[in-house]
Amino acid sequence: MNKVVAASVAGRDDRENVMRERLVSVDAGGTMTKAAIFDPAGNELACVCYPNTISYPRAGHTERDPDATWRAACAAIKGALEATGTQPGDVAAVTPSGFGAGCFFVDGKGEVVRPGIGSTDSRSAAVVEAWRADGTRPILEQQIRQQVWPGQSLPILRWLSLHEPETLARARHVLWCKDFLRLRLCGDISTDPTDAGCAGLADPGRAAFAAEALAAAGLGFCLAKLPPIGPAAEVVGRVSPAAARQSGLAAGTPVARGVYDVVGCSLASGVLSRRQLGVVAGTFSINSVLHPAPCLDPLPTLQSSYPVGDQYLATMAAPTSAGNLEWVCKTFLAARAQSAAAQGRSVYDFCNEQVAEKMDHAGGPFFFPYLFQGPNGAPAGLLGVTASSDLGDVLKAVFEGVVFAHKSDIARLLAGPAAEAPEVIRLAGGAAKSPVWARMFSDCLGLPVEIANGSEFGAKGAAICAAAALGLHADVEAAVLAMHKIVRRHEPDPLCHETATRRYESFRALGAQLAEIYPAQAVVQAPPPGAGGEG
Repeated sequence: MNKVVAASVAGRDDRENVMRERLVSVDAGGTMTKAAIFDPAGNELACVCYPNTISYPRAGHTERDPDATWRAACAAIKGALEATGTQPGDVAAVTPSGFGAGCFFVDGKGEVVRPGIGSTDSRSAAVVEAWRADGTRPILEQQIRQQVWPGQSLPILRWLSLHEPETLARARHVLWCKDFLRLRLCGDISTDPTDAGCAGLADPGRAAFAAEALAAAGLGFCLAKLPPIGPAAEVVGRVSPAAARQSGLAAGTPVARGVYDVVGCSLASGVLSRRQLGVVAGTFSINSVLHPAPCLDPLPTLQSSYPVGDQYLATMAAPTSAGNLEWVCKTFLAARAQSAAAQGRSVYDFCNEQVAEKMDHAGGPFFFPYLFQGPNGAPAGLLGVTASSDLGDVLKAVFEGVVFAHKSDIARLLAGPAAEAPEVIRLAGGAAKSPVWARMFSDCLGLPVEIANGSEFGAKGAAICAAAALGLHADVEAAVLAMHKIVRRHEPDPLCHETATRRYESFRALGAQLAEIYPAQAVVQAPPPGAGGEG
């Protein structure tokens, strides 16, 4: 079932100059596959979303049908074109984006070999543990300049070599989400430095695959299956006649390479310097800063070169963000969601109203946002509820717990000797749509929080790459400057910051004690369908 997030059509009187410069972007995330249309100034004209069908064939396994994702992308593109009255010939370019890591596999004819594996998959946890035990892990991490973690392509490929060797024998190409969509659009087989870096298969400093790491992992034979790496802002093909029939685009429409969604969100948020801390609060807590060289202390969860200047984006990430609220809403507020929908509202509007009424109330229960993964085995939970607590208190605790999880990740990200103190937070993801939540981020972190225009930042990052590739703007940096503007800013309240700091210290202490009581979970369960990337 599709959803039009936004639709506003430009005036038709200057059709020749305006309409033909529309940029179509596809973003296939953890929850939704979206198609959005932008103009060269970065205005989001429409976005149509289709839910992704995710399967969990075994505990810890997260899979999806790549061709179903392609069909959803085609339906979303058609819907966005219709919503804006855009004719196929008015589209200047189409560019895909999508979740990073995981793996998609196709044969020499481009046909899917097996279901795609998502970045929340944890089947390779035993591989990662074996590498830690035998000393391989630090060798790999030194070569790929980021942590090794189960949803990463490197350990997934090793797991497949041990348990599904026939898959790798049949696969001619290993791809990632956006690259598979681009293959379907125009037949191009390539990737960009951001997806290659996120996969844990590249040396970000060289923007090339790390042959030494593959060899150390017992995967040297996979090097020939990896796609060529090329610039994100480059036209690499044109929409094929078959893709045109399926998507509603015109055959011959230029296709740009693009970036994966985390980098896309940073671009769309206007992150261009080390003064800005990029935060995406969606399924994952994603917190990123720029460096002039790859960051090695601390070693980030994700790291890749950045398509602006000679910079690198270092990211600390964990599935401890707004996906927790999604779970609460689906599990406990289903009736409330139906009631809100009948009134043309969202259950999240209701949550925001409940929390807004409690914002000036100090204290209250603590929520530990570890439904999908806790640090050091810390469990999810609600602690400190009393007979006087109500739903607003519980929802405020969920909002606050997510902010505290981000704060913990940010503290680790900025702990190294090369770190610089940021001056502002650029917030994206589902939480950015909530002024209440954004204010809480500002008060807790003691920094101004700024939100850029638009609703679908991963898609907008792809459109920025397309605008630069087409020469609508001089380069990616010029496209970022021209296509984003700050539409909301929250300043931290000093008294609220003091209160939040005290509560954060209590949150950390309680979490550490709970981790000692509860055994660590051996398998990380993936977020449920709908545990939203950006929405």
